Amino acid sequence: MTTKVSASDYSLQSRLLIAFSVLLFVFLGLTGLVLDSAFRNSIEAGAADRLQVQVYLLLAAADEEDGEFYFLEDLQEPRFGQLDSGLYGFISRPSLGELWRSDSALALSLSDPQLLRQPIGVGEALFTRTRNDEGEDFFVLSYGILWEDGISEYSFSVMENAGPYYSEISNFRTSLWSWLGGVAVLLLLIQFFLMRWGLSPLQRMARDLKLIESGSKNQLLGDYPRELRGVTNNLNLLIETERKQQARYRTTLADLAHSLKTPLAVITGVLQGISANPRSASDRKIDTQLDSVGEQLERMNQIVTYQLQRAVQSGSASSLARQVSVVATVNKVLKALRKVYAEKSIHFTSELDPKVYFQGDERDLMEVIGNVMDNAFKYSVQRVAVVVAHRKAEKSGVEITVEDDGPGIPQDQQEFVLQRGARADTLVQGHGIGLAVVTDIVNSYGGEILLEVSELGGARLVIAFQAPAP
Repeated sequence: MTTKVSASDYSLQSRLLIAFSVLLFVFLGLTGLVLDSAFRNSIEAGAADRLQVQVYLLLAAADEEDGEFYFLEDLQEPRFGQLDSGLYGFISRPSLGELWRSDSALALSLSDPQLLRQPIGVGEALFTRTRNDEGEDFFVLSYGILWEDGISEYSFSVMENAGPYYSEISNFRTSLWSWLGGVAVLLLLIQFFLMRWGLSPLQRMARDLKLIESGSKNQLLGDYPRELRGVTNNLNLLIETERKQQARYRTTLADLAHSLKTPLAVITGVLQGISANPRSASDRKIDTQLDSVGEQLERMNQIVTYQLQRAVQSGSASSLARQVSVVATVNKVLKALRKVYAEKSIHFTSELDPKVYFQGDERDLMEVIGNVMDNAFKYSVQRVAVVVAHRKAEKSGVEITVEDDGPGIPQDQQEFVLQRGARADTLVQGHGIGLAVVTDIVNSYGGEILLEVSELGGARLVIAFQAPAP
């Protein structure tokens, strides 16, 4: 039996794992973006606060006379006096442009000279970003003031290199995504094992159903969760009902067989009695007609036997199958045949592997082995041999070989008697009915049957059943 896997087959666990993984990555991704944005905004807000303090230091130390600014004391921040220190101070007026710059900014060239000409309201602060000619980023805070004369408006601006801030943001971003990635992997592993644990009852049910299919178990037993209990109970009820129905069909068909065979036997007996009585010459025509009726009764008997045997087959290697010992079945048939053919003193040889099991209905196996061995005993002269082993090609499955030293099956009838579904009313006496039934049963299990000439001189029949799909 082979199992076909459709392209649309999918795993419930895989679907849930993919769905939760997508949800997890979306959640962690959005969380990372929010934290990254919050940290960046926090860094920039901190930079603006520090620059605001530097602006106040410039205001506290600056003085103006005739439009020129000077400082009465050294600034408290020494970086204003160091060339290219990264902290720069400017005083400007929108109408006049730059009026003063700190010693640290003497060599600084801005990519946007109009930056210091932007009008800023009195008491307002403007935080922006800019670059120098070399492409370096700077944070700029400009603060508008009204001078002591109550007329002049100036802008005090402080500029600081943004490189250290961006470096801090980059380090935080690397650390953040590393931790989130690690957390994602950890959560995925936890989610995977929790999902396996949560779905384990379904996996156990699938294993139990396969054991029932192979014949190792009869029902779904065990402590299943409350959500699956209704399913398991209904499946057990279905299995039990199916088996009872099969048994009822077999019993009904067996009764039908007896019901039909009895009147046929009576009619046959009456005809034989009539034929046994002395007949006059004038009754020869009636004798001929009686012979024709007898032949037709024999054909009817063959048809009934053949069709009823076909009807009671289980016809499936997987439908509620059981493991059946092939050796035990052979021995059971052999015990009966020794009694039936005791007068022939047949020499029986065998090679039986006790580890070979048939996956299916025991009555089907009994029908196959019984028919084949009965033919071998019936038509043998002195010798019958039986071999039971695993299939050589697969190292599994079942291979049964039965051979005898009888006359064998005529070459012109070998192919016909093995045809699937050959009609009983066209079969010859002897091997025909039995082998046709055997062929139907073997084919229904997806097996193979081969008829050869035996080394013993008679017929050699090889029957092979595939191992059931796992």
